[in-house]
Amino acid sequence: MLHLDDVATHEELFAWTGRLLRQVIEPLRRGEPARYAPYDWTTRGFGPSRELPAAPVILLEGVGAGRRALRPFLARLLWMELPHEEAWTRGQRRDGEAQSEFWDGWVRAERRHFADDPSRPFADLLVRQCPEGYEVRKGPDGTLGPDTSITHGDGPSAMC
Repeated sequence: MLHLDDVATHEELFAWTGRLLRQVIEPLRRGEPARYAPYDWTTRGFGPSRELPAAPVILLEGVGAGRRALRPFLARLLWMELPHEEAWTRGQRRDGEAQSEFWDGWVRAERRHFADDPSRPFADLLVRQCPEGYEVRKGPDGTLGPDTSITHGDGPSAMC
């Protein structure tokens, strides 16, 4: 598994695609292990290099995993249905006061990212956490057409 939090940086919240392709996707496509240096959000620098062994399935987890430039390399795209406010609150709780300034910038950057490069319309499956477990549903159908709305509310879906 590769967490995109290890790839993104304070300066490159979403501008990491080229580095991910060079360091991870291309070696894995050749059947070779990938080598990347994970970003340390506290020290604001890259740590020691890690190896991600080539495998039949690699889980790429995080915001931006379904972006246009990566979709050709994905076997499946799963979209976690979670209202933005809830996701941001969870992240702020996880990161604490030390990262509060970061979260102000993150909210704006995430909104810009999905406005420019939506992922949800291309998801194969929609996953929603329920009071007990998860519910998984088929994702939206295919690519966007000229009359297809790409705006989805931040509120919870009617899945559970």
